[in-house]
Amino acid sequence: MSDYQAFQVELNGNIAHVQINRPEKVNAMNAAFWTEIIEIFQWIDENDAVRVVVLSGAGKHFSAGIDLMLLASVANELGKDVGRNARMLRRKILQMQASFNAVDQCRKPVLAAIQGYCIGGAIDLIAACDMRYAAEDAQFSIKEIDMGMAADVGTLQRLPRIIGDGMLRELAYTGRMVAADEARAIGLVNRVYSDNQALLDGVMAIAHEIASKSPIAIAGTKQMIGYMRDHRVDDGLEYVATWNAAMLQSSDLRLAMTAHMTKQKPEFLD
Repeated sequence: MSDYQAFQVELNGNIAHVQINRPEKVNAMNAAFWTEIIEIFQWIDENDAVRVVVLSGAGKHFSAGIDLMLLASVANELGKDVGRNARMLRRKILQMQASFNAVDQCRKPVLAAIQGYCIGGAIDLIAACDMRYAAEDAQFSIKEIDMGMAADVGTLQRLPRIIGDGMLRELAYTGRMVAADEARAIGLVNRVYSDNQALLDGVMAIAHEIASKSPIAIAGTKQMIGYMRDHRVDDGLEYVATWNAAMLQSSDLRLAMTAHMTKQKPEFLD
């Protein structure tokens, strides 16, 4: 693993803890953030020793979203020609989308542990994760509407499947703050913990449980769930039949069945 400017990455057993590490800037997403997150999740995706990812923010807050200094630097690049400005802005937006696509497309489950502010671009980020968990002090807002823009890095595309179309529209149109309890009620987060330490302990416990399962089975399950976003049920059934025709030949199946019959805990290879 490399040294990162915007992140701290630790590998503990089979769990990668990826922490946004700019607490003095409320973990705002600067230029380094957008490039490093792709590198980190590509490394995770290719490293068989990693089975689960926990994503968190250092300090009191998860993230305040995109760094306003980065937005200002982009504005300074604008010229007088509308067409060329549009071309440049589109390219930068697509680059940012690729950063969170790397999280979404990672073969390993990604669990977000959220405390304090989770604002703007941070909502785009957690929407790309498999599951989300919050501390009681967590506050969520699709803040882009108050900046005179539409969220453009994944919130509007991914959140409808998480909280439903109507609730997404309310939050995206108003930009209002959502407290942890409401986030739990609408399905944005799975559980709420009393404080940040309880949050990290709880999410790590879930990560350890997932990491104890067959990595082949976990990867297949994530692939099938993701496939069903854009396909019919019969397409999904056909796909999982083809997938399992290969994966059921894995030694993990025999190991799991033997462990079940002997009442022992299976130890799967990476």
